Amino acid sequence: MNLVLGEISAWLWIDLVLVIILLWMLGTQLYWWYRGKKVAHIVESDEFKQGLRKGQVIDLRDSAEFGRSHILGARNMPFAQFKLYENALRKDAPVYLYDTTKAMPIRIAARLKKEGFNDIYILKGGYSKWDGKKKNKKI
Repeated sequence: MNLVLGEISAWLWIDLVLVIILLWMLGTQLYWWYRGKKVAHIVESDEFKQGLRKGQVIDLRDSAEFGRSHILGARNMPFAQFKLYENALRKDAPVYLYDTTKAMPIRIAARLKKEGFNDIYILKGGYSKWDGKKKNKKI
């Protein structure tokens, strides 16, 4: 009888751990969704394209990825070095951010919002969802 209770207890612990992991993952997604909505406009590829000519398009990926392919007209300001480039942005023009993930553009958008930028847009789905003009490295 003790063996059966021990097995049930072990399965109960495994289920509890799995539920905690699932809740943590869901909570993380909700946090980034809420934070993103608070600091920037998260837009689809079509809306992102409409603002390219009037805005500052910033690619937050590292230099090697940017060199292989990027949105035509984008400037590379790698996330890790963004502090160095931050002063080159104008507060009076919209800022369009993209990367391969969702978290990095949201973190940069929060930083820009804190610095007084108001018109900030993030490409939903990142660079992989971009279907507009690209500049590719010639091989």
